[in-house]
Amino acid sequence: MKLFSKKTTSLVVAAGLGLVAASSSWSSESLQDVMKRRGLSQQDLLAASKTYVPTGKRDEFVAFSSGGQSGQIIVYGIPSMRILKYIGVFTPEPWQGYGFDESSKKVLAGGSIDGKQITWGDTHHPAISETDGKYDGQFLFINDKANPRIAVVDLRDFETKQIVVNPIYKSEHGGTFVTPNTDYVIEAAQYAAPLENKKFYPLEQFNEKYRGGVTYWKFDRKEGRIDTKKSFSLELPPYSQDLSDAGKGPSDGWSFTNSFCTERYVGGIEKGRPPYEAGCSAKDTDYMHVVNWKKAAELVAAGKAKKINGHDVLPLDVSIKEGILFLVPEPKSPHGVDVTPDGKLITVAGKLDTHVSVFSFEKIMAAIKAGKFEGKDPYGIPVIAMQDALHKQVQLGLGPLHTQYDSKKCVAYTSLYVDSQVAKWDYCEGKVLDKISVHYNIGHLMTMEGDSMDPKGRYLVALNKLAIDRFVPVGPLHPQNHQLIDISNDKMQLLYDMPLPLGEPHYVVAIEASKLKPAVRYKMGTDSRTDKPHPGAVRAGEEKTVKKGNKVEVFGTLIRSHITPETIEVEVGDEVTVNLTNLERAQDETHGFTVSTYNVHASIEPGKTVSVKFKADKEGVYPYYCTEFCSALHLEMQGYLLVKPKGYKEVKVAEQKAIYTKADYEKQVKKIADTQAVIDSVVGFITSVNYKDFPDVVAMVEDATDQLGKMPAAKAKHEEAAKKGDWQNATLWAEQVWQYQVKTADLGLRAKTYLEQNGAKKVGK
Repeated sequence: MKLFSKKTTSLVVAAGLGLVAASSSWSSESLQDVMKRRGLSQQDLLAASKTYVPTGKRDEFVAFSSGGQSGQIIVYGIPSMRILKYIGVFTPEPWQGYGFDESSKKVLAGGSIDGKQITWGDTHHPAISETDGKYDGQFLFINDKANPRIAVVDLRDFETKQIVVNPIYKSEHGGTFVTPNTDYVIEAAQYAAPLENKKFYPLEQFNEKYRGGVTYWKFDRKEGRIDTKKSFSLELPPYSQDLSDAGKGPSDGWSFTNSFCTERYVGGIEKGRPPYEAGCSAKDTDYMHVVNWKKAAELVAAGKAKKINGHDVLPLDVSIKEGILFLVPEPKSPHGVDVTPDGKLITVAGKLDTHVSVFSFEKIMAAIKAGKFEGKDPYGIPVIAMQDALHKQVQLGLGPLHTQYDSKKCVAYTSLYVDSQVAKWDYCEGKVLDKISVHYNIGHLMTMEGDSMDPKGRYLVALNKLAIDRFVPVGPLHPQNHQLIDISNDKMQLLYDMPLPLGEPHYVVAIEASKLKPAVRYKMGTDSRTDKPHPGAVRAGEEKTVKKGNKVEVFGTLIRSHITPETIEVEVGDEVTVNLTNLERAQDETHGFTVSTYNVHASIEPGKTVSVKFKADKEGVYPYYCTEFCSALHLEMQGYLLVKPKGYKEVKVAEQKAIYTKADYEKQVKKIADTQAVIDSVVGFITSVNYKDFPDVVAMVEDATDQLGKMPAAKAKHEEAAKKGDWQNATLWAEQVWQYQVKTADLGLRAKTYLEQNGAKKVGK
């Protein structure tokens, strides 16, 4: 579907998608030939042209998808639907060394529960940080449903910086959702349980001893971390709380959390009782929780909370007495409570109803102010009558589940799980505008920045639970299907099927790519997980190995194509820590590091320092190497860990017989001179244009200068060896000079190409 150039696409579109027999210089086939051979229709070409991102171009939006049972986050571009990255969050991720180097191990350890490290997670609901209710592209949050935890990802480097464990929940589904200025990250419990740790109460005491809750995690934007000491929770009845959303604009300061199983039914099919799904869906309605979180924070600061497991919790009776917690009946078994961009309305869809219900924040506030309630729930929480809070109810179809908003006023989109459709509708007037079938059993859906105050429209992604016949079969376990839909016109158009082969992606958020400002390198010697200087960092020439008793610590560096040190010598039983700093400044020059059979790996981006630690528990010879293909001499970027037996005595070995001659040396010197001519030419071009206006080029020039700076010492050594007639060492040191030149030339040529492609101008013109 993507076998034609941008120029050809333009011709097709201009001709009204007629069968243009246009050919290009790179293909002997015409467009008509390709369409016939592949069985493509004009509609296929239109869809392809809307998703095609030409080589060298970038996507308009970046999507962050939960990775479900992988415990990770999947990053992909829109409209191309190209996967860009996996972010390790709750689960070790080997490529990036997440969970294999010491700093990332500490991050994962932050998610330990009851002293046990949990190395899997079920990620569900990502959320992007906001400023004034709009995405700012600085941080990303995500929850773990299986093990109640929240993670913080810094979008400056797309790395997980923190994992916090909810101290009072045993499970959760309703995280993460941010307040309009990311003061708090909201997380609601799911399956009710005793809030106290290590407390057992039988299910017969469910109503009295089991509780739900909603937690407000305080986020310190300056530190980029959640402040657990300033975070708090509200105790809630033992309903299954689910998703949440924060108010915005007129509803700022309030939050809304839906629920299911307000019947508080306890199953037991093995005891002859009806199953959970029967007892948890008997009533026609569940409850939407309405919380004044700003006043709740003030109550906590005033000492109204009690400590449970060291965490501040506002008791139910306090929340009721202080008037910060109310309930509104909602359609049963909802999965989504979504505030409109203007903050005036809240949309809820119940999967076992055919309607979406749109509630009015103004009406809810009026009922609270007037004290107009239809009664109280069994725990004494005031209940506002559904009709007193409703703005509209709109019949959409079977299994309405989740709603997102368009940039067009009053336009919303709701997933219909049972119908396998997306409904487009007007929430102001309460009418259906369009429907489109998806494949199959859609769960969540997502529009571009569609849960913020500034939705972008244009595209929608349907997150379908079943793929069935959409892709080449790969066994009983199918990928899930994210379908891209064009929503820019009155009628929706299905554009693309994207297989998601990692976990069960549950929800996605997408942001304009231009809002993301990721760094391209770290300040030299940075520990990326703490954003602070790494104690093991060294510069070139400062490398060393320190041995104290049975502890050996290596302070090394990496740069194309060399690991310093090249040999690490220890004894059996030694505890070995290897600190490595990537000295590169050029963008994308990542190095990796592993030691054979020791289960360590590090991904070391430019400027980063990483530590790996292991016990040398068996004697032998163990190669280590750079795991990233970083240069032409990548395979030569190696070294040896030598683990000696206790008390080993050195054995003298005859020196290697010389294999190089004077002729070899002279040939090498000529090669150096020829290469220098190329370098001089490239340097001449770079310095003749405004290269300092291009930060990426400046970094490459810094790296190239660093490589050139290493040459004089090696040059002196080869010349000194030549004076002595030591052609072996003279040739090898000359080869080392040439290696520095090769790396310099590589950087220079990349810089030259970059400047040519990005419109560099001659100096003085």
